Amino acid sequence: MTRRSISISKRAAVVTVTAALTLGTVGTVAATAGPKDGNGKPSKAQIAGLFEQWNRTLQTGDPEKVADLYAKDAVLLPTVSNKVRTDHAGIVDYFEHFLQNKPVGKKIQTIVNVLDKNSAIDTGVYEFTLTDPNTGAKSTVEARYTYEYEKRDGKWLIVNHHSSKMPEG
Repeated sequence: MTRRSISISKRAAVVTVTAALTLGTVGTVAATAGPKDGNGKPSKAQIAGLFEQWNRTLQTGDPEKVADLYAKDAVLLPTVSNKVRTDHAGIVDYFEHFLQNKPVGKKIQTIVNVLDKNSAIDTGVYEFTLTDPNTGAKSTVEARYTYEYEKRDGKWLIVNHHSSKMPEG
């Protein structure tokens, strides 16, 4: 083989690898962006799925990881506390206590309203199975919820989360 044919083969290999990497990157970005409507808005399913991410993060038992899903200026009106949480430290404090009960959430009813490409509201009813840390006894709490999300710096964050036990039952 001549030097020239080796050089052409190397260039062809570089072009092929570069093309494959580019296609792989584009495919990954498209997959993580999620389905959008014609206006660039996220789908209702994508917004509803943010709860699943939050619920999986609860399963880690790490209050910092859960609090990281909230914006720095988020407001949390929690289910099992009378105290309004308005900063990261307050949200962490709530989850330090709540996570002791090993909560597992399940949506019963959900209504999603996508406001624009950077904001959405998910509201409805969910149920949590809780485990008493002392006895191991399980109980369930049904509650109404509202999550208000904003996309900030490319990441969906909770800016307002209100959860309250159902008044009847």
